[in-house]
Amino acid sequence: MEEIEFRVAGNDSDFSEARSLFRAYADSLSFTLSYQNFEAELATLSRQYAHPEGAMILSVYQNQAMGCVGIRRVSEEVAELKRLFVKTEFRKHRVGKQLLEKAIEQAGVLGYRFVRLDTVPGQEKAQQLYRDAGFYTIDAYRFSPIAGTIYMEKKLDVPAI
Repeated sequence: MEEIEFRVAGNDSDFSEARSLFRAYADSLSFTLSYQNFEAELATLSRQYAHPEGAMILSVYQNQAMGCVGIRRVSEEVAELKRLFVKTEFRKHRVGKQLLEKAIEQAGVLGYRFVRLDTVPGQEKAQQLYRDAGFYTIDAYRFSPIAGTIYMEKKLDVPAI
């Protein structure tokens, strides 16, 4: 496979691509994301996932967005990783792992000391990916109606300011 480009979304076109990928992610789930105000999130992607408090990272191959991951602020020291998603036809190329690495790096650049996420039953491959990247299980930090939701966190290797 030729070079895959990873970039931080910086314009309307990038956020439009991310919006499409977020919808594909939601469509792949066996439940609705309405409890997370998903439609409002889609309408405000460029605000929630933009500098200086967040970022949207896209993976692009031959000018086609193939995956994304969002980073947004939870608190001064904590970022949340949202909607790590790669189109099915690109999953064998370990794009998800690379997106996760880029997101962790970007969270550190933004000054966060921790990255949190939640994941649900049935996403065992994603959970293993997170554990392999140094995430550990924590208590719930937000509501989820999905039984068995797992909350995870990673402490970033960034110097204290």
